[in-house]
Amino acid sequence: MSDSTLSAASLEAAIPVFYQYGLNAAPDAKLAAALGTTDADLAAQFPSRGLLVHHALLADLERQKREHTALYAQYTTAVERLYGLLQLGLRDLVKVPGQFYGDLQTGFPQTWEAMMDHLGTYSAPQLQQLLNDGIRAKLFRSDINIQLVTKIILEQLNMMLNPQIFPPDRFSQAEVFRSIFLYYIRGICTDDGARIAAEHFARL
Repeated sequence: MSDSTLSAASLEAAIPVFYQYGLNAAPDAKLAAALGTTDADLAAQFPSRGLLVHHALLADLERQKREHTALYAQYTTAVERLYGLLQLGLRDLVKVPGQFYGDLQTGFPQTWEAMMDHLGTYSAPQLQQLLNDGIRAKLFRSDINIQLVTKIILEQLNMMLNPQIFPPDRFSQAEVFRSIFLYYIRGICTDDGARIAAEHFARL
């Protein structure tokens, strides 16, 4: 490849274009402009739309990991970290058009599978570790089943992203997210954990 080869991190810039125009309908010229390259160089590096979508979404997952690292440096307790992860997720989800995940699932199954794999190999262990940390610190109830709670949280995410369950023209993704996750997590807190949660939200 030439010096014009796009780095993985730079591919994140394609995501807003896909949100605005759609995964298939996003113009090559708009994508090239957002990525700081030319139509020709973009086509040379990514000869198919599927390849570009795949690598752009993978780059976005890496961006999320970097944000999680920064979040963990900012907050020390498991409760604050878990709520922080949820808030980052909420912020990202608000930007996602209603049909985006449905289009991704049906039109780009390999990328959808990669995202589901990310949930299983990164998100699930991350949640399990946070729950373990919170239990040891007596911030989460000791009688919770960590594997089951983790699966419930991830399945709730899958449910939320299903447009057949929550049609985007009827439900706000932000409100669905809040109703599913925020109240559920608060319910597994001990009294001490609930107090930290209240103090955390008071600072926002």
